[in-house]
Amino acid sequence: MNKRVLIIVQNLPVPLDRRVWLECQELVRSGYTVSVICPKGPQDPVYQELDGVHLYKYDAPTTQPGVRGYLTEFVVCWLKTARLSVRVRREVGFDVIQACNPPDTYALLAAPYKIAGTKFVYDQHDLCPEVYRSRFDRPSPILLRGLYLLEGITYRLADHVISTNESYRLVAIGRGRHDRSDTTVVRSGPDTDRMCPGADVPELRRGRSHLIVYLGVMGPQDGVDLVLRALDILVHKDGREDIQLALLGFGDCLEELRALSTELGLDDYVTFTGRADGATIEKYLRTAAVGLGPDPANPLNEVSTMNKTMEYMAYGVPVVTFDLIETRVSAGDAACYVTPGDVEAFARAVTDLLEDPERRELLSKRGRERAVEVLDWRLQAPGYVAVYDRLTSAGRRLPMAKSSMAKRARTAASVGAALLAAASVAASLSARRGRG
Repeated sequence: MNKRVLIIVQNLPVPLDRRVWLECQELVRSGYTVSVICPKGPQDPVYQELDGVHLYKYDAPTTQPGVRGYLTEFVVCWLKTARLSVRVRREVGFDVIQACNPPDTYALLAAPYKIAGTKFVYDQHDLCPEVYRSRFDRPSPILLRGLYLLEGITYRLADHVISTNESYRLVAIGRGRHDRSDTTVVRSGPDTDRMCPGADVPELRRGRSHLIVYLGVMGPQDGVDLVLRALDILVHKDGREDIQLALLGFGDCLEELRALSTELGLDDYVTFTGRADGATIEKYLRTAAVGLGPDPANPLNEVSTMNKTMEYMAYGVPVVTFDLIETRVSAGDAACYVTPGDVEAFARAVTDLLEDPERRELLSKRGRERAVEVLDWRLQAPGYVAVYDRLTSAGRRLPMAKSSMAKRARTAASVGAALLAAASVAASLSARRGRG
């Protein structure tokens, strides 16, 4: 059996998606032919071969707020991905499809290829029902059931599920009804050979003594507004003028955060970088005194691994974070934990850390050691490659029996019908409500 893998990702371009790019590189090093279908980033070509990886990209629509906007994005991206999958099949070929969520819509694309014998791997980056419950104050029961349906279909079709942590794996075993042997935890560990402490860039502090940093997505469930409110306490209540805050990243709430910064009178103290590439992240984290984890406690964040926390640790940046289950699993004793939602305590923790250089040094050392010895990608990579070695180890496939082909066809048809029904429900809901 040929060792050819197609990876589908809609959330970010590749190689900007660090986890997916590390997966691609590891497969290439292990002798696999790897293709990726993903959205284009600014100035990205529609096709390129980069470090042995075939990258096929499409222009994604601009996301509009509300359910209708997300539905439109999912449908357009799905159709463009489906078209490109035919091209990849013709030009490179693939024996395994890996779908990285969100969204949980690519099982329908994988279904007809499975009829022909292609394996399907579900690389579950997020729990989509929990994302929806965490983003919206009043989630629709109908749409929530649709999301559980999509997730369930994806679990059903998956030959193997890759989870980012043990909490997600338990969902795959329980809600997804997978045997433990058909699930693997592959954490989004940092590449600590590349992500490491180094020379700082003093001008990033904008003439102030300390740089504090938030790195990551800026959506409703990410709590970045709490960082600005904590800074408001530090600047306007405590009278501190020695702190510069850098917000690295983008997301649905970016413009709202810019407006909040202005409203709170913090524009002189805040740097918005927008989309941050590896070089930008490196120079800011090598300069930062504290890394911030403002993720509020909600159904998603409690069980999700925060990549930013591990990246702070890789660069030796002390962490102040709300105390969440999987965040504590990642950071261990290398972070300063605060009761979730307590903005005043969050601000106090930042102040205490800035005024205690010895503690900062201790947390920096602990974080770096934990990143290298426990979290590093090189420790995750063997388990990831083993999934593909197992799926592709059967050698040349025998011709499929007609009964087996018919059974797979019926399964694919039922899956397609269920997915289209769920999309219709979402479209109907968005037409009535116009928002999530």
